[in-house]
Amino acid sequence: MTSTLEPTTELLAESGRVEESPFQTYEERLRTLSEASVHQHFDAFLDIDWDNPANAIDPTDERWILPSIDPLGGHPWYRSLPKEEQIRIGLYRQANITKVGLQFEQILIAGLMNYAFSLPNGSAEFRYSTHEATEECHHTQMFQEFVNRSGQDVAGGSRLFHALSPFLPLAARVVPFGFFYGVLAGEEPIDHVQKSIVRSGENQHPLLQRIMQIHIAEEARHIGFAHQFLEHNAPKLSKADRAVLSVLVPVIMKWLCNEILVPSKKAQKDMGIPKSVIKDLYWDQPESQKFLRDLFGDVRMLAEDTGMMNPVSRRVWRLMGIAGRPSRFRSEPASAAA
Repeated sequence: MTSTLEPTTELLAESGRVEESPFQTYEERLRTLSEASVHQHFDAFLDIDWDNPANAIDPTDERWILPSIDPLGGHPWYRSLPKEEQIRIGLYRQANITKVGLQFEQILIAGLMNYAFSLPNGSAEFRYSTHEATEECHHTQMFQEFVNRSGQDVAGGSRLFHALSPFLPLAARVVPFGFFYGVLAGEEPIDHVQKSIVRSGENQHPLLQRIMQIHIAEEARHIGFAHQFLEHNAPKLSKADRAVLSVLVPVIMKWLCNEILVPSKKAQKDMGIPKSVIKDLYWDQPESQKFLRDLFGDVRMLAEDTGMMNPVSRRVWRLMGIAGRPSRFRSEPASAAA
């Protein structure tokens, strides 16, 4: 049974939240997440009225102008362009980010199936993994339908991302702890950006708004599972594995964040963004540097909790430009940042 929720931000946000008792075991928490997937989920073609005239994609619609929360949307170069050019770039940009998100979800689905393949009978992880894979399949349908209707011939991720995509899901079987940190590397940035856009109140196209609201609602469970998995399995790591992974985690975070948020070479060319603007945006400006750091507050908190922070790894976080206080300390002065 699919959701009958109206497309409001608050209701959709509620649908992704799962009440968990601190006294629940790991398996009980996964069963709670699985039950939530049963009773509150969305269908790409039932919960979006694609053929509603209000949702039609008009390539001259001013609502495709990028919001200021987007690093490109708030840049003086973009803001100085004629309105028609802002609209053209904005629609292409939204379609390309959606395509990258789709490709990331495909890798996640394949990884979940790789991981679940050898799980034992009665495994709570197997049941939840298949629920999440089902929801991600609906997300890929939803994202591709948007790209198709946008009329934009976008390629999504970079050539490197395309080349590595057949191999990345194998990590879920070989090094699942690293794989699920990679999951967060893709999910946390887009979740942060989408929430910021929805909450900003800026005038967005209703179709894109609905897609973001649905994605936010279900990604809450997916991010929650990744956190649960990593917290549960961190104590099982050997000292050597912990040391290696602690250094790899911030590198994975920055790479996959760039794949999702930084336009590929093809996208830069298609949108006509000068190289100097790209360099400024990603991530030379003080504002964009802060934006980048803020994306990973929750992951930094998780890294602290799972023993992934040490003197060496902290230097790598700083080198990647994503260091800072974890979320629980985000309200403290910026000067206290790591």
